Amino acid sequence: MAGPALSQDSGTARAEAVLSRLQLLVTRKLDGLLQGDYVGLLPGPGSEAGESREYRPGDDVRRMDWPVTARTTLPHVRRTVADRELETWMAIDLSASLDFGTAAMLKRDLVLAAATAMAHLTVRGGNRIGAVVGTGSGSPVAGTPGRFRRKRSPEPPAGPSVVRMPARPGRKEAQGLLRAIAHTEIRPGRADLGELVDMLNRPPRRRGVAVVISDFMAPVDGWARPVRKLAVRHDVLAIEVVDPREIELPDVGVLTLADPETGALHEVQTADEKLRRRYAEAAAEQRGAIAGALRAAGAAHLRLRTDTDWLLDVVRFVAAQRHARTRGTTR
Repeated sequence: MAGPALSQDSGTARAEAVLSRLQLLVTRKLDGLLQGDYVGLLPGPGSEAGESREYRPGDDVRRMDWPVTARTTLPHVRRTVADRELETWMAIDLSASLDFGTAAMLKRDLVLAAATAMAHLTVRGGNRIGAVVGTGSGSPVAGTPGRFRRKRSPEPPAGPSVVRMPARPGRKEAQGLLRAIAHTEIRPGRADLGELVDMLNRPPRRRGVAVVISDFMAPVDGWARPVRKLAVRHDVLAIEVVDPREIELPDVGVLTLADPETGALHEVQTADEKLRRRYAEAAAEQRGAIAGALRAAGAAHLRLRTDTDWLLDVVRFVAAQRHARTRGTTR
């Protein structure tokens, strides 16, 4: 009994250490690089009606001001005033595939880093932030070889695969939310990303910001429609976390790979140049399909990698969103 308890304690200590380091890093660097007053990561348009202006390429046609357009015979869009209090919801995917990393950090640590940045950028001014967190079912996928299954007897009852954490205002509540996310255990099995995203649509709430943080490794058909549905009412930001080994294979000879969601093992001869090329082409096609689905849904897309400065990528993204807003666009 001492083994599992010790493992759980070490995992909790690691989660606290990672979260403390991330909060210090985000507070210091984001406040230093993003000066000025900003409302959220996305320049949300709000819901209160404002003045009209002429239509510019890239404007959201859903905000067309038809009465002014009819009077002036020129297309106009209605500006809206940002709400004083913004509600942000995050869909955090902690499938077993996130418990992987070959560079500066694990993908799950990058997910937590992204969530920390989101909380820091949206919690000001009484804004509320909440989350739904999805992980595996707690049992291997059907067909997993027996030698990869856990040998404990009896098995502990599996908890819910999706946990909803209510939206609350204040930094203290946001820190508690991040701590709960950091302590979430990644379990075997696949999480239903489409179901996770769809939970942000239930119950219906006023217009706000929805952030989906995942590696989007699930089939595109399973989550594309829920994201499109979410973008009808909310400003959606999709944060894709990627490890370099998911894009290309290194030439290191025979490499044994384990599927973290099923436990299946595969031996790959990475010295084969044709195999590495086919892998890179398939990975590029997969990433292109993910980007295309997010673009078709009208979601803003931020890709973070475990081998680059993720915080600098966040800063560049926020700067690009600000620049788009000054040009009259929000995408």
